[in-house]
Amino acid sequence: MKPVPLARIDVAVRQTVPVAMTLALAVLGAVPFRVPALAAIAPALPLVAVCYWTLHRPDLMPAAAAFAIGLLIDLLSGAPLGVNAGALVLVHLLISTQQRFFASRSFAIVWLAVSVVIGLALALAWMLACLYHATVIDPTALVFEALFTAGCLPPLWWLMRQCQFLVPDRT
Repeated sequence: MKPVPLARIDVAVRQTVPVAMTLALAVLGAVPFRVPALAAIAPALPLVAVCYWTLHRPDLMPAAAAFAIGLLIDLLSGAPLGVNAGALVLVHLLISTQQRFFASRSFAIVWLAVSVVIGLALALAWMLACLYHATVIDPTALVFEALFTAGCLPPLWWLMRQCQFLVPDRT
């Protein structure tokens, strides 16, 4: 006797791991930690998650999910609607179009390339925020946020690699 319906439910739940983890990181990023100026320079954890899952399991991290998560981040953070959504879709686009490049590279090269992609996404978000507010916002916090995000990339990728074992293989 095979528990086929339960097996299908198990696979379906496991396939939500990439989006669920990215959502969890988005909510974690919105939690106020009562540290002065932390919100301005806190690492962009959802960007890292979208990079990882788009690179390793693009079938489970579609651009629509990245867009929806970005809209949620905008709503939770009070950012202009579409700023983070645009940044996450840009990351998804850049990573998904460069699959071949990333496939044969060492982690150090991938780390550097993903850091550049994250920097570009944060710069896009900064430019959109400047346009929305019709003023030039000081980019110092952007630089620190990009550096902190790049620094968080190795431990976050290790964590996501461990979670990837929960995700069923492509069929």
